[in-house]
Amino acid sequence: MPGKKILMLTGDFTEEYEIFVFQQGMEAVGHTVHVICPDKNAGDILKTSLHDFEGHQTYTEKLGHDFVINKSFSEVKPEQYDAVYCAGGRGPEYIRTDKRIQAIVRHFHEANKPIFTICHGVQILIAVDGVVKGKRVGALGACEPEVRLAGGAYVDLSPTEALVDGTMVSAKGWTALAAFMRECLKVLGTEIRHT
Repeated sequence: MPGKKILMLTGDFTEEYEIFVFQQGMEAVGHTVHVICPDKNAGDILKTSLHDFEGHQTYTEKLGHDFVINKSFSEVKPEQYDAVYCAGGRGPEYIRTDKRIQAIVRHFHEANKPIFTICHGVQILIAVDGVVKGKRVGALGACEPEVRLAGGAYVDLSPTEALVDGTMVSAKGWTALAAFMRECLKVLGTEIRHT
């Protein structure tokens, strides 16, 4: 089976693990991951963040590593991709209002192509009418009201679980990346064999 092309939607201060780990893991098994951000070009720097839970009422945020964008936003043609991935962190809260991002998500939804979302990434999906409606979705707990208001069924996953509903894969946050990526690979039709 040839590798698939995955489009990753990010913005400044997207969660670093959800970018780096996902991209490198998918590319390690032969898939291509193009990481895009509105109005950034290949070679531009994306600032990332790292959220952690350290005993406070909510997560803390630290500056993450710089990420070098590998695909110019203006060159993206969604029809050339097999799946879309909405990484979490703070990026989703502002890129979801971009009509071009909404059009990309709408393409994958209407074409019934795989949609992957983790943590706050679901905020991008919620901005497009009908994408989460009727779906069981995992996300950071703070996104539960939005999922419900958009017609989805929020599932309170453990920090290391992933959820599949049709061609949508979701998880609560970066601590679930192993399970999340395993389920994404299954939806993509990727089989890993140990010999």
